[in-house]
Amino acid sequence: MSHWIESLRRLTDSAEPHVLVTVVRVEGSTPRELGTHMIVTEDGLFGTIGGGNLEYKAIEIAREMLAEETQSVRCADFALGPSLAQCCGGRAVLHFEGLGRSTAPAWLPALAAAREQGTAGVLVTSTDAETAGRLFVTAAEPAGSLANARVDKSAAARARALLSKGGGALLDKDRSLFFEPLWPETLHVALFGAGHVGRALVSVLAPLPCRITWIDGRAEQFPETVPANVAVRLTDTPDAEVDRLARDSYALVMTHSHQLDYDICERALKRGDLRYVGLIGSKTKRARFEARMVEQGVGPEVLARLTCPIGLAGVGGKHPGEIAVAVAAEILRLHHADPAALLERSA
Repeated sequence: MSHWIESLRRLTDSAEPHVLVTVVRVEGSTPRELGTHMIVTEDGLFGTIGGGNLEYKAIEIAREMLAEETQSVRCADFALGPSLAQCCGGRAVLHFEGLGRSTAPAWLPALAAAREQGTAGVLVTSTDAETAGRLFVTAAEPAGSLANARVDKSAAARARALLSKGGGALLDKDRSLFFEPLWPETLHVALFGAGHVGRALVSVLAPLPCRITWIDGRAEQFPETVPANVAVRLTDTPDAEVDRLARDSYALVMTHSHQLDYDICERALKRGDLRYVGLIGSKTKRARFEARMVEQGVGPEVLARLTCPIGLAGVGGKHPGEIAVAVAAEILRLHHADPAALLERSA
């Protein structure tokens, strides 16, 4: 799930007034897709609905709502043509909900808990300003309300049907309800090493819809704070953490020790269920690691799963930031590619 949930929870905990903006309907070409969120405060902004004049107008409406100092809900319909000086040519309907001036909405704790637990759910939003409300639906008891028990029941049933079928976001125009499935992030990155490249890579990956497990034995190498989707594991035995990784994780190995790199790679390759095992270094380093593994009885089909050097071809440079961009691009390419593409490996 996206980071807007964590931003929403922090703002709610601090009782800072804010407006949650949601794209609930699109037609034709639009800057962002259904279910995109942006949060607007008096002097801050979290997320984006695509920039340009559409976003400028949305911020203007949100801050007007904040100035009114009341809880309120609005919907606004935008034609993305000459009137907005945008050439998309499509249409977007935005839903605005003022939050933070009273107790936290009942659906938010359940939504935040689902995010932390990796549980899928559907956020159902009433787009009718006269019956404002939200309902968060999982396999458990729904949280929140659409201000009508009968509507809550039927909406929960439809939401669970979406979960079972794996459906995407949709707007029921007849009932003025927007159904937004929120799936757990499937991109899990295990980063071994908190050196210069590791820190640069976290800064590139953290804004993306992914979960990062950052592993090192040196406490002083980690920053004082890390993004919400980053879990730090400080341990004297980083290689042992390989066994704790989720299936289909992307393992990136860039520690301060060649021996530790070797131990982690060997253990990760032998698991056989990680989608990617990448080792920072040259072709020479790869050749040396392969020779040692062959001596240990590691077969060619296992060695073929090692990516070294790492980074998307054509995105060169040795600066930590350049390496981080190239590596992030490679991971995203593989993650969004057809499964057959996962067989591709750098030689």
